[in-house]
Amino acid sequence: MSIAKLISSRTHLIPGRLKVSELFFDVPLDHSLPDSSRTIRIFGRSVERVEKPAASPAEAEGGKPKQLPYFVYLQGGPGFGCAPPQDYGFTGLVLDRGFKMLFLDQRGMGLSTPVTARTLAIQGDSKVQVDYLKLFRADTAVKDLEAIRKCLTADYPEEKKKWSIVGQSYGGFVATTYLSQVPEGLREVFTLGGLPPVNQKDPDEVYKRLHRKVQERNAKYYEKYPEDVEAVKRIARHLDHEHQPVMFADGGELSLMRFLSMGISFGFHGGLDTVHDIVLGTVNDLETFGFLTKPTLVRIKATGSFEDHVLYAIMHESIYCQRGGKSNWSASRILSKHKTSTDAPLEFIGEMVLRDHFSVYPELKALTEVADALANIDDWPDLYDVDRLKQNDVPVYSATYVEDMYVDLGFAQETARTIKGAKTFVTNMMYHDALRSRTEELFKNLFALRDDSVD
Repeated sequence: MSIAKLISSRTHLIPGRLKVSELFFDVPLDHSLPDSSRTIRIFGRSVERVEKPAASPAEAEGGKPKQLPYFVYLQGGPGFGCAPPQDYGFTGLVLDRGFKMLFLDQRGMGLSTPVTARTLAIQGDSKVQVDYLKLFRADTAVKDLEAIRKCLTADYPEEKKKWSIVGQSYGGFVATTYLSQVPEGLREVFTLGGLPPVNQKDPDEVYKRLHRKVQERNAKYYEKYPEDVEAVKRIARHLDHEHQPVMFADGGELSLMRFLSMGISFGFHGGLDTVHDIVLGTVNDLETFGFLTKPTLVRIKATGSFEDHVLYAIMHESIYCQRGGKSNWSASRILSKHKTSTDAPLEFIGEMVLRDHFSVYPELKALTEVADALANIDDWPDLYDVDRLKQNDVPVYSATYVEDMYVDLGFAQETARTIKGAKTFVTNMMYHDALRSRTEELFKNLFALRDDSVD
């Protein structure tokens, strides 16, 4: 019997012949204590095509409502919720293949009991908050998914109870944990720039490799915009308190580190151009007014605000930790060992959450003690069962990007070789956000892996 309870469902018609149902579920906070009264609320949207056939769906199915197989989308992060279904270019592509889609916000993300400084504070002191957050990793997300799958397919015939899942980035990490823990719930798995390093116990080697890719993207940036070598240094002099600290409206400080953190955009299609445009505007402000205008500050803030995605900041390194490993502020340690000459261009930072970030974001300041405690946990449970992955019998189709700045190519290919039967589409023509920027081409290749015969 399912341990998820559907507590609310509202259905709306959306342009594009879409019927969207907004679903709220209650699941146990801790699945190891299913009888506990403590639950957590999970939100998702299901979507299917609205059809007007000559015969009603019930008549066409012999009096029974049509039961379409589910195709579940898992967002990346961790810390990001799903957008409405109509905002994704692949929704129609999947629905036209006869699926019913489910866009699920994982716990702590989107509308699924979101984690913020204030929502954590109501849990109790820092120790209680740490214990609470330990239940927000991929292993627990999989238990939520299974409980919800059983709830939604309770009336389905046995052959239709399994569902297909597609994981973008960190969503692919969750999908791989799903394959490790409960493969019997899966019909097939798609991952998009989301094959995790299943043999690593901590993030150190991950960040060493990813930092090399960030350095490559920095070189590409300054090669494309050589004038920005001096422009970024001009901005750095201003931010290093040439006059006074530069503050955002919310009280957060625009430190040099926070400015350079815009490099997280370097791994997206058009990311180099986005950062250059902001650098151009920032220098123009300084030359014209001697300070940064509000529109410029808004643009800088929008490139990577951890305050809207606290779970991303506080749990990011833990997604790489397994039994015997701890993060110990891995990214901060890796970058501290990297020294450059004063004549070298200033290096933008990639997808790395540094301890110093907790001193410049107001939302994160209150969580520094909690973040320190999480960084020193060394008894995380394993997320992946390598032996089980080697015996896998669930079809797996993965898109892997050669130029991925967020998921190391070498680790991704190693994991693809580990998962028995995994088929991969490897390309150097797409970046990590291909799901958004190259939607049709991406899904064309993934479904070709799924549907084509072996040549």
